[in-house]
Amino acid sequence: MPDWLPTFLATIAGILSTSSFVPQVVKAWRERDTRAISKHMYMVTVTAFVLWSAYGFLIGSWPMMIFNVLSLILSATILVFKLRNDRRKSHGARSHREPGLARPG
Repeated sequence: MPDWLPTFLATIAGILSTSSFVPQVVKAWRERDTRAISKHMYMVTVTAFVLWSAYGFLIGSWPMMIFNVLSLILSATILVFKLRNDRRKSHGARSHREPGLARPG
């Protein structure tokens, strides 16, 4: 097997997997609608990318480092959008309640 083949395959895989987050970031940013996004899934995804990035640094694999850091940035952006939009939604729901009405509970 040629020496360059593993790095080439890792680079192509990294480009494809990292670029898969871009449409979700763009959609969440433009539409400001994150209702269909799972907060817990992205919390796990962000954690996984932190760990994969650390692993890449430890073994000295530049494709693993670069693409996992980029994926971390993109997935963290989606998570921030989700958290921000959920917070806005919960504040909006509280401000729309009529005074004097009891909370269901």
